[in-house]
Amino acid sequence: MTSKTTVNTLLILGASGDLTGRLLLPGLARLVANGLADGLKLVGAGSDPWTPQQWTKRVRGAFEAAAKDAGAAGRKAIAALEKSTEYHQVDVTADGQLATLLAGLEAPIAVYFALPPHISQKACEVLTAGQLPPGTSLVMEKPFGSSAESARELNKTLAALVPEDHIHRVDHFLGKATVFNILGLRFANSFLEPVWNRDHIEKVEIIFDEDLALEGRARYYDGAGALKDMIQSHLLHIMALLAIDPPASIGERDLRDAISTVLRASSISAPYKKSTRRARYTAGRIGNRDVPDYVAEAGVDPARETETLAEVEVGIDTWRWKGVPFILRSGKALGAARKEAIVTFRPVPHLPTGFEGVDSPNQLRIGFGPDTLQLDVDVNGPGNIFTLNRVTLNAELNASDLLPYGEVLEGIITGDPLLSVRGDTAVECWRIIEPVIKAWAKDSVPLEEYDAGGPGPADWPTAVGG
Repeated sequence: MTSKTTVNTLLILGASGDLTGRLLLPGLARLVANGLADGLKLVGAGSDPWTPQQWTKRVRGAFEAAAKDAGAAGRKAIAALEKSTEYHQVDVTADGQLATLLAGLEAPIAVYFALPPHISQKACEVLTAGQLPPGTSLVMEKPFGSSAESARELNKTLAALVPEDHIHRVDHFLGKATVFNILGLRFANSFLEPVWNRDHIEKVEIIFDEDLALEGRARYYDGAGALKDMIQSHLLHIMALLAIDPPASIGERDLRDAISTVLRASSISAPYKKSTRRARYTAGRIGNRDVPDYVAEAGVDPARETETLAEVEVGIDTWRWKGVPFILRSGKALGAARKEAIVTFRPVPHLPTGFEGVDSPNQLRIGFGPDTLQLDVDVNGPGNIFTLNRVTLNAELNASDLLPYGEVLEGIITGDPLLSVRGDTAVECWRIIEPVIKAWAKDSVPLEEYDAGGPGPADWPTAVGG
């Protein structure tokens, strides 16, 4: 399996940082091992004065797992990339330094900003279009801006440098397999699409509960929180995929137009005390490890009142979805990982007299990582044929051979923006949650607490068993 690459050099800015070592390089290694990055040159750049040996050691360590699992051709490709890689010490915010580095690299170049958002913004502001080699792509990590207005300004900065189709706003949560699994389920089954609307669906829940706590990420997370980190950045896009009307094709323009249409119609209604909820974990135990109180974690500022669990009810004002709540929830330090979308259908209008047993609404569950499908069905028996029992039909959906960041990088080096967030969509996601951010800043919604390792507040709509 091969893909046509349109990038000769991948330049990672922030190469000495956590994101590069933990996610980017392992994702790239899996991509290379699968023959999907032939001829690619890897260049790292950062503010740290690393020697070539230090950089090579980091690359080799991050590539080790993929090399171990690869075949002979994959190991050879990984070794070639390791041998050719190089590192440069650069202050990307200093006028001329990044431009000088780019001028010495083989074009086309994909510039991956694995940096804090404000540093990425400054780096782009000191560049000019004339300093970028032909075909340059710019890759931006979340969060894209910090508000709708800042996202618009960043869009303007990037648009002055490269065309929109050369801008990749990364959403690693939207893996290609996940996207196409949702689209295939929705639009390839004639029995499903006729009931995919307000007349037959009662609510849709999208849940991403993690059993991981802060894990040393206070520097970023304490300034973001669950609402910005996951709901704004990722879950709104999953919601849009579940809610779109059938596009003409699965090409990036048709699909991203459909996503944008849904998000423009979406909002969270006041009063926010009713439509949103927030909480923060206290000390507890997850598995066999003790987790401290969030405010006692290193680097946390208690005065920020950062939420570690957030839930919002989004309304989509379209003919198909008016009145159906889309409930988005994400949090850390929960007792069990839950990564799924739950579609709850309305109950049947009348169950013929004489039947007994289960008569609760049917649910369709779409699991993310691994991608699974579960459909609840009420059937007769066993035993008494007049008694209804609930059974669940299970299926495993297509899984990618690549890590999430491998799928992201594949789109970047092949010039496919399908998995990237379009500029207008990035603005819309901020617009949807900004009123909630302001309400929470005024303490209009109480900050609840839950034990680390527990299920979260028991009275929330998405509570386990709720």
